[in-house]
Amino acid sequence: MIRSMTAYASAEGPSARGRLVFELRSVNHRFLEIGFRLPEEFRALEPKLRERIEKRVSRGKVDVAMRARAAVANDALSLNTVLVENLRQIEQRLLLAFPESRPPSRMEVLAFPGVINEPEIDNAVLTEEALSLFDHALDDFVATRSREGERLKIALVERLDGIAAIVVQVRQWLPDIRAGLRLKFEARIAELKQPLDPGRLEQELVLAFHKLDVDEEIDRLGAHIAEVRSRLDSPEPIGRRLDFLMQEFNRESNTLGSKSIDTRTTQASVELKVLIEQLREQAQNIE
Repeated sequence: MIRSMTAYASAEGPSARGRLVFELRSVNHRFLEIGFRLPEEFRALEPKLRERIEKRVSRGKVDVAMRARAAVANDALSLNTVLVENLRQIEQRLLLAFPESRPPSRMEVLAFPGVINEPEIDNAVLTEEALSLFDHALDDFVATRSREGERLKIALVERLDGIAAIVVQVRQWLPDIRAGLRLKFEARIAELKQPLDPGRLEQELVLAFHKLDVDEEIDRLGAHIAEVRSRLDSPEPIGRRLDFLMQEFNRESNTLGSKSIDTRTTQASVELKVLIEQLREQAQNIE
């Protein structure tokens, strides 16, 4: 199945720490590159998240962002009055020693570690909740890449059909082009008004046909078309293979243009290059 390298997916759900949000984005890349932006308390999840992605994605630059929105009820928080009293006494002694110093504000006191008692959270449960939510986001992410891949497949097939039609047309023109080349040779010889050995004429024609022969290029273009079509239904990632085939398409198209002695094949070469470039642009998006 063809999958695109560009996709976006997100998932949001509750957890013991509040609301968790995962966002996954990916763009084209030669290899698989994964980047993470996780809250500090969830940094330990990175290896497990990376392993999950690597099992289901083989190519592309994937960015994973996670946000944790605290949703602790007011009655779940408590004030450590003993610690607050200790801090107050320390603050009074400091004021006596440093009368010009500024006393701490209430918010600064509340920010002191241990002043606010939060309910204990089972880290194992929190980890399981985060991984489950991530799996949901990853499922959606992979499905999005697959849907986009199906649309890319339609575009690829359209371009392949266009290339195949040109290849068939050029193949049909070849006998007429060879006959025209023979007539040109005979006309030039007639202008010389000197007898020429028929064997020498045939020899020159064979050399000319050999230099301008595009049968091999046409055959290889046909083979490349067949190869791409066969790969489109492959269950394995085909992006790198398509990259290589696009280079081969360009090579044969350029050779066809350089050997052309007929306006029809010249125009066909130009049209081929346009279709191959469109094909290459679409293939660059494929995993």
